[in-house]
Amino acid sequence: MPPPATTQRTSPEDRTRRVSVAVYAQDLVLRIGVVHQLRQRPEVELVDEAEADRARTSLVIVDSVDDDVIALLQRLQRNAGTRTGLVVGTFETAALQRVIECGVAAVLRRAEADQDRLLHLVLAMAKGEGVLPGDLLGKLLTHVGGLQRSALDPRGLALSTLTAREADMLRLVAEGFDTSEIAQKTAYSERTVKNVLHEITTRLQLRNRAHAVGYALRNGLI
Repeated sequence: MPPPATTQRTSPEDRTRRVSVAVYAQDLVLRIGVVHQLRQRPEVELVDEAEADRARTSLVIVDSVDDDVIALLQRLQRNAGTRTGLVVGTFETAALQRVIECGVAAVLRRAEADQDRLLHLVLAMAKGEGVLPGDLLGKLLTHVGGLQRSALDPRGLALSTLTAREADMLRLVAEGFDTSEIAQKTAYSERTVKNVLHEITTRLQLRNRAHAVGYALRNGLI
């Protein structure tokens, strides 16, 4: 996998206002396309290879998910300071669960990766949110629906580990709603929604919202 894209230098003041992004791609054409889209947006600061570890977000641009991609995602996962999004050409259902287990917070199909969607992906990750296309979420639901929901999690946690409020919020996450929409539907503040979802992921030792949804569905909690 080639190193992240190089880009313009910015002042320390600009860096505090912009979301730093490291771009990883399988080939030069893919990299140039994404970098060109993001470079035009003032909300984003593209970082070069030497500073990639300090990026708040990382974008991995691939044709499909293979072992090399998984290895890269696992390496990025070890950096607690960055959140990773995947922009992918073709996607298998089984690969979706693998990338979620690798800590991927957002997925976007390359065919839909225009400037606005890429920016939305980056900003959502920077705010601690996840992004998953509705049809991919449907595939995930179908996939985990076939698993044994009566089985205990490897950590030995019982299946009654969510309050009614937590379960309601996770259902809304599973349906594709973001923080502000969940707040409107539940009549809680956005801060409360974030705190509740953070409490779920922390208590159950999960990586992000997508992982929490997968866990809850796998264990029959929602």
